[in-house]
Amino acid sequence: MEPLTWPMNLSARNHYLGYLRDQGECTAGRTSAFRSTQCFGALIVRPTAGRHARSCGRLFCQTVGNAKALARDKIEATILEGRSLFNMRVAIVSDIHGNRRAFEAVLSDLRLVSPDMIVHGGDLSAGGTRPAEIIDQIRQLGWPGVRGNTDEMLWHPQRLTEYAAAQPKLTAILSRVAETIPPTRAILGEERLRWLATLPPEHVHESFTLVHASPKDLWRAPAPNASDEELRTSYASLAAQVVVYGHIHCPYIRKLQGMTVVNTGSVSQSYDGDPRASYLVIDGENLTIRRVEYDVEAEANELWRCGLPHAGWLSRMLLAGKYCPPD
Repeated sequence: MEPLTWPMNLSARNHYLGYLRDQGECTAGRTSAFRSTQCFGALIVRPTAGRHARSCGRLFCQTVGNAKALARDKIEATILEGRSLFNMRVAIVSDIHGNRRAFEAVLSDLRLVSPDMIVHGGDLSAGGTRPAEIIDQIRQLGWPGVRGNTDEMLWHPQRLTEYAAAQPKLTAILSRVAETIPPTRAILGEERLRWLATLPPEHVHESFTLVHASPKDLWRAPAPNASDEELRTSYASLAAQVVVYGHIHCPYIRKLQGMTVVNTGSVSQSYDGDPRASYLVIDGENLTIRRVEYDVEAEANELWRCGLPHAGWLSRMLLAGKYCPPD
C-alpha cells in the first residue's frame, strides 16, 4: 500500500499522537512510528497489512487559526517494533539571524534528513538582510521554539541596555548591536514583535530540553571550552539527560556523567572558523552536528548593501566564519 500524505500542522500532529496514546496504540517499545514532514506542513502515514497494522478509527485534528476539524475514517498507521514516540528524530535549528540563503540551504538539508520534529533555538531575525521573511517562514512552518537574546532585545530594548551596563568591557560591541535595533524593529512591525514576545524561554521534550543560552538568562552561556563542572552548574536545574543550547555560534557535543550538553552552532554568523550553517539532529541516542554549505559571499555582499548599521562588520564575520572585532 502506498503512503498517504495528509496536510497537517503541528497542533494537528500532536493531537494525532495524543489520540494514538489514548487508544492504547502507543506502548513502550511498540508504538505508532511514521516519518513525518511536519516541518513542511504534511503528515505522512504509511499503512500496512498484517499484524503491524492498526485501525485508528475516526480522527479529528484541530487546526491552528481557523478552528476547523479535519476528519478521516480508518487511518491505518504503521506500527514498528522498537521505536517509540519518545525516540523521534528531532532537528534543532538556532541562530538564523535573518540570513535567508543559509536558512534555505538548511531547509533543503532537512528534507534529506526527514526529521519527525523541528524546533528552533531563537535569535531568528536580528543582524541579517531578511528579518521579516525569516520570522514569517518560521511561523508558516509551525516550528515550536524558544526566545533568544536578540529576539528579546527587539521587543524589549531595555534588556540590552541592562546587560551592557553590567558588562562594561563589551561596550564597544553592544553599542553597535543597539544601533541595529531601530531599523530592524521598523522592518518587523508591531505584530511580529508581539509574536517574538510570546516565545517561551525553554522547550521541554521527552528526550531533551532546549534553552537559547542558559536557564533564566538569554545573554550568558558556557563557552565551548567550559569545564565539565561549569556545564553541570549551568544546566543541572533543567534536570534533563540532554541539554541543548545555541547563542555562542560554536557547535559541540559534550558527554558528562548523567548529562549530555550540546550546542547546535548557528545557521548564520558561525564563530568556529567554519562559515557553513550548522544545526543539530537528535535521533535516539545519536547526536549529530550537520554543516550545510551556502553562498556565503552572496549573502555577505547583500548584507553589506542592505543599509543596516555596521553591516560591514557583520559581513566580515559572515565571510570569516568567526568573530571579528569591530572597526
